[in-house]
Amino acid sequence: MRDAGGATLLVVDDEPDMRSLLEDIFTAERFRVVSVADGADAPAAYRREQPAVVLLDLVMPRVGGMETLQELRQLDSSACVIILTAFVEIPKAVQAMRLGAYDYLTKPFVKDELVLTVQRALEHRGLVARVAELENLSGPVASLRALMGPSAAVTRVVASALEGAAASGHVTIEGEPGTGKELIARTIHQQSARRDRPFVTLDCGAVAEANVESELFGYEKGAIPGAERSREGQLQRADGGTLFLDEIAALPAPIQSRLLRALRERKVQPLGGSRAVPVDVRVLAASRASLEHEVRAGRLRQDLASLLSESTVSVPPLRERREDIMALANRFAEEMAMERGRPVRGISESAWQLLLAHAWPGNARELRDVIRRAVLRCEDVVEPDHLWPRGRRADAPASRHAPGGLSLRELAELGAAEAEQQAIREALRASRGNKSAAARLLKTDYKTLHVKMRQYAITGEDFRPA
Repeated sequence: MRDAGGATLLVVDDEPDMRSLLEDIFTAERFRVVSVADGADAPAAYRREQPAVVLLDLVMPRVGGMETLQELRQLDSSACVIILTAFVEIPKAVQAMRLGAYDYLTKPFVKDELVLTVQRALEHRGLVARVAELENLSGPVASLRALMGPSAAVTRVVASALEGAAASGHVTIEGEPGTGKELIARTIHQQSARRDRPFVTLDCGAVAEANVESELFGYEKGAIPGAERSREGQLQRADGGTLFLDEIAALPAPIQSRLLRALRERKVQPLGGSRAVPVDVRVLAASRASLEHEVRAGRLRQDLASLLSESTVSVPPLRERREDIMALANRFAEEMAMERGRPVRGISESAWQLLLAHAWPGNARELRDVIRRAVLRCEDVVEPDHLWPRGRRADAPASRHAPGGLSLRELAELGAAEAEQQAIREALRASRGNKSAAARLLKTDYKTLHVKMRQYAITGEDFRPA
């Protein structure tokens, strides 16, 4: 964690005892602490002191914290403001986050939690400055932040991705499904010395086990049934560039062994081939859990995990990034409204409360689907019933409710999506989480099922017996 190193902290609170307590706590943490007793005095103090972090009380007699927050953010759009209040008001918390507050804590606070939050805010301030410098040199970095969100967590992800891009070794990208691992991989490639060479992707979980070896290593004519001509594998296609392997732990153990050897020797031997072909490939491996966890679970070889983890980028789930939930929900709503020609004035406070409280197991992908369907259902403002019809919980089975005011085609789209989710869940339940068996029950192919499961944030592990 970053040392305060004399950084300035501005405390805005009308209670003398609270100001004194905060001054003592943060002076001991090597901050330079400046205090004012009212929100009316905060803008002038901010201009004069240029603090790195602001601790702002929400309820004050003359000018309240919400108005002060707006003024500070107008003065400096990067102002790092942490709200402190004795009253737990969820609508106020939502409003504060929408206005750009870094975080929101209640009194009486836990000292260690408050100090940690301020230290993280200080680190965020430094990272924002660093990323801003890099954005002047690189469009893809700005694009990544625009696509993933403006939070401190995303700023840290961007910084880690840039460090990985600057290095020459393999990189592991860890994060739950739907968190944007491929976006990060593409940014690493675009910022690396290999940017002018191929960027090749392979979703290891979307390829049936019988086909994964030929997909990765290629084959010679006649090597496998139906092989009327030779075909390069993804390793050869990525020669000189980057190979993105999503769900690396889904590779069967024998394939992991072959991949390890190919990367160490920088050679690939296609199926049925008599000689090895030289390749120069950088691997970006994605995993929903840490590679150490996959090794302990017996799904990944230790030596392969070590080779691929020369650099690591960890992407936190959306439920830990409230600021990103708000930014992404607004963007998805605007995109869908433009696409469908349906003007939407915004998202109601009560709908925001549901969005911020939901766990988002499917992360940004799930949020996008929920918002797109909500825009189809609403006439003007997105309300709770537009997010999850008939008041059902976010994690409850999909409703068959057909909202009024939609075209027949739009109703069909909504109904088809809900029916697909239900059918997939029933097939996985019947097959005890076996995707191949579920695909046969659904009379579809393995890859199509895998894509649909990712779209609806459904995982086979949820249906496997303990």
